[in-house]
Amino acid sequence: MIGAENISASWGIAFLVGAGAVAEFIAKACSSPQTVQINAGKRAPSLMKWVNVGVGEAIIIVAVAAMVDKKNRQPILLGAAMELAISYGEYVHAKRAGLANPEESTEVY
Repeated sequence: MIGAENISASWGIAFLVGAGAVAEFIAKACSSPQTVQINAGKRAPSLMKWVNVGVGEAIIIVAVAAMVDKKNRQPILLGAAMELAISYGEYVHAKRAGLANPEESTEVY
């Protein structure tokens, strides 16, 4: 459990690394939420497929890091979970907004 006696500078660094890793894995696998929104009409299914691939990759890699670094396991997992929820929510919102507003598209089909 998180207690003040367990929090140190390395805890904060590990938390940020966990959060940053999830964001990087998702970004590496797909375009940005902005791209999803402005091109949702044609590419939302493909873009979201790659968001999901990035999520899977992030979960595997963060789990390995958490298994290896027992001292910082909790902040690694907490940071990763928080960023996973935020990033996934951004992509879901972008998809819905793009499908609801097709006039925002930058592509002509």
